[in-house]
Amino acid sequence: MILLKKLTKKFGDKVILSSVDLEISSGETLAVIGPSGCGKSTLLRLILRLETPTEGSIQVDDVDIEKIDEDGLNSYRQKIGMVFQSAALFDSMTVFENVAFGLRERNELPESKIKDIVKEKLQFVELEGSEELMPSELSGGMQKRVSIARALATEPQIILYDEPTTGLDPITSTTIEDLINKLSKSASVTSIVVTHQLTTIFRTAHRIIMLDKGKFIECGDVEQTKKSRDPIVHKFITAGLD
Repeated sequence: MILLKKLTKKFGDKVILSSVDLEISSGETLAVIGPSGCGKSTLLRLILRLETPTEGSIQVDDVDIEKIDEDGLNSYRQKIGMVFQSAALFDSMTVFENVAFGLRERNELPESKIKDIVKEKLQFVELEGSEELMPSELSGGMQKRVSIARALATEPQIILYDEPTTGLDPITSTTIEDLINKLSKSASVTSIVVTHQLTTIFRTAHRIIMLDKGKFIECGDVEQTKKSRDPIVHKFITAGLD
């Protein structure tokens, strides 16, 4: 479980999050929506502890992540898989090397085991046989799928998706959404999907919240969100549908 308590984040005088509370249950897929620049990606960076809160706390499985030491931080981050908006693959590495990167950072697995894990994760994202390709040889959708395979390689308990379908055509977006759902059903992972694309929101989320002016607006499940009478949520949803 992820628990945000009175979480505040400021950059100078700009308030990104203002004393927000949020509970994300284990195994839940939560979609975080909101206009560009409202702080959705900052929320992910705070959970990864790449940023530190101005005030308040983030607890993961009852542990305040701001109070863990460097060794504890490394162990904590091994529980998290990150799928970046741009895929963020290493251009000079093959697909195999990209997916294996996190496993090799642990320095504890034999190469034969690493090969088995990489093969398994590439099969999961339906990219078996692509091990020796370079990122430049892949389409945007294939790069996103390699990014998902890399995130899965370390068997994370939490997966953070930062705009996973942005810039992709509808068919490729559907493929990525199907993978998010497949993972949600096949493993007990907690997923946070930051996105502004309604198809991704409606096809993947168990619950939806909106971030606006530093505060969370609870939207509920997909049907509740579509029927929301909150004017900010309604405007966001209807504009996207139009």
